[in-house]
Amino acid sequence: MTSSDRGQFTSRFGFIMAAAGSAVGLGNVWGFPTQTATNGGAAFLLVYLFMMALLAFPMLIAELTIGRYGQSNPIASLRKIWVKNKPVAAMFGVIALLTASMILSFYAILAGWLIGFGLAPIADVIGLNGVADWLVTFGTARNVSLTVLFMLMTVFVVRRGVSDGIEKWSSRLMPVLFVLFIALIGYIFTQDGAMDGLEMYLVPKWNHLNASLVVNAMGQAFFSLSLGVGAMMVYGSYLSKDINIPKTAGQVAIIDTGVAFMAGLLILPAMFVAKENGVQIFNELGELISSGNLVFVVLPALFDSMGLAGEVIGIAFFALMVIAALTSSIAMLEVPVSCLQEEAKMSRNKATKILGGTILLCSAIIAANFNALFDLVATASTVYMQPLLGVVWAVVLGWIWSRNSLLEEIRQGNPEIEQTWFWKIWPWYVKFVCPAAILIVFAYPFL
Repeated sequence: MTSSDRGQFTSRFGFIMAAAGSAVGLGNVWGFPTQTATNGGAAFLLVYLFMMALLAFPMLIAELTIGRYGQSNPIASLRKIWVKNKPVAAMFGVIALLTASMILSFYAILAGWLIGFGLAPIADVIGLNGVADWLVTFGTARNVSLTVLFMLMTVFVVRRGVSDGIEKWSSRLMPVLFVLFIALIGYIFTQDGAMDGLEMYLVPKWNHLNASLVVNAMGQAFFSLSLGVGAMMVYGSYLSKDINIPKTAGQVAIIDTGVAFMAGLLILPAMFVAKENGVQIFNELGELISSGNLVFVVLPALFDSMGLAGEVIGIAFFALMVIAALTSSIAMLEVPVSCLQEEAKMSRNKATKILGGTILLCSAIIAANFNALFDLVATASTVYMQPLLGVVWAVVLGWIWSRNSLLEEIRQGNPEIEQTWFWKIWPWYVKFVCPAAILIVFAYPFL
């Protein structure tokens, strides 16, 4: 299957929206603000920005470059570079697609909850109070039903292909996400208590600065760009050869970081607005309530306290969350779909339906055995497999790929790059610093 048969992004804007959409997920909108609030506000924010530049950005360039060089799925792209040990290369490609599938299997459950909380106010307004209660009440039937709905949305986009599916919908959804963010931030800033949250966010508390904060910031930066699971490798394989990868990767990283920053501008002030409205945001020890309770208890309670305006704001907020989740889930499903499509010579439509159905079945099993399986799958895929795969990609680019071949690939789209400081630093940086930094993130909890 040639690159022309498998599709390409038709514009740099479309690619940037798709890649940024892959990176912009619940980790940005949900995880980042809570990490910031519990780790010294701007102290964490500044370290996070430093780590984004220090670790995540160089690795993003690495994954995109591997993907564009291979012009294929992660299995084939890695085999093309690792020619002396193709079975090992293929094995890591398979591990990447399994990791992406595992993440999507639990991610879809969370995204289903967000759909439920977004639809509940609408059900209330039209008098379906029982339905509204069902949509926000934890239960296997509700969890599975909403997961099915979210997976159908994901499959709908991916089965339409690169330009007509992923690119088109990312180009539509990402601008909507920005508009919703700006509107919600503007509204929240007019409410009593918002400035207290803004102060917590932007005034650093340096007494929180320690090794744990640095490691948390490094991990947040790494995971926020969807690194390690092969998603950026796949998206890179759909890039045309005249694209300047470092420049484009920089734009993706800036958008991703911007969304995380905007999420902090929204969530932290909203928390203190909720406090002003009598909603509990601190526990008995004076610590911030966990991120799960923040999204599914604290903020809905805030919206309830705001009357009709709160209903509208609540619908808009959860719509924003669903969009962030969907743009990431598209990329996660695309990883195994591209592998099955090309390695098994299967049509995209058939591959998407088979894999979407298989992952949905896994999601249903996790939902039916939530207490036993949810944290297990989430931890195995994101805490263990994702960072270790990131180390493998750094080793492939830094130690296995011929430096001349790497230069030839990255010079396409930027013919003068060999004379720049970027080329003098980046290959060595990915070779030595990135694997060490990722392993520190991985090993720190065990020390």
